[in-house]
This record gives sequence, C-alpha cells and structure tokens, in this order.
Amino acid sequence: MKKLILVILLSLLFHCSQVSLDIPQIKNEIQAVLDEQKKSWNAGNIEGFMEYYWKSEDFTFQSGEKRLKGWEALLARYKESYSGEKMGKLDFTDIDIRVQSKDFAYVLGRWKLLFKDSSKEGLFTIIFKRLPEGWRIIHDHTS
Repeated sequence: MKKLILVILLSLLFHCSQVSLDIPQIKNEIQAVLDEQKKSWNAGNIEGFMEYYWKSEDFTFQSGEKRLKGWEALLARYKESYSGEKMGKLDFTDIDIRVQSKDFAYVLGRWKLLFKDSSKEGLFTIIFKRLPEGWRIIHDHTS
C-alpha cells in the first residue's frame, strides 16, 4: 500500500513538473491587447480602448494622487479628459511583459501622447488577469 501511494505521489509530482507555461504565447496575447488598445485610441474610439479593461466595480486605476474604482469611473474620466482632438496619437514603448502564472501577468512600459503642438508622456504598470472573455486589465497605475 505504501508503495502504491508513493508511486501515485511520484506520478503526480512528475506530471506537475511537466506542466509548463507557454510564456511566449501569453506575451503575444497580451501584446496583441496593447496593440488593439493603441489602434482604438488612435482611431478616436475610447470605448474600443476600454474594451480590454475589466468591466467591474473592483477594477482600480491610479494616477498621480487620484485613485478611481470601477470601469465606469475610468470611462468617464477618459471621455472628459481626452475626447476629440484631446486624444492625440498614442504610442507605447519599453514594454516589459512579466508573466506570473497562466492567468496573471503585469506589464511595465512607457506611454506617449503626441498632439499637434505638444506631447505628454509617462510610465505605467498594468496588471492583467485572464478572464473567460480573454486578458483584461484589472489594475492600471499610470504616471
């Protein structure tokens, strides 16, 4: 009986060690989300940009001294601050996607908005979670 239990435990251990993350695939999926966000923003589509944020009251966004809670609150902020010509042209650079598990990752990067006569730029850290609808941003800290 002890041998059978030992064989089962060793088999489980071996099986668990063979399960590995497909890190390149996860990074590609998350990069695709960032690319779609940039594309939506640059097309003037705030709702399309927001599609990849978690549609929950538990979503959080931090910037400067402000903290917002909830998807709707961030959508309202973006519409108020960036609608129309105030949107500018968005670019992401220095992207570093760090996979933590098959369902969690975070991204470090830089953002830049180019306007007709000026620009804004800063850093961001966003936390992704794989949900049934795909990878979604559950927390965004942008400076």
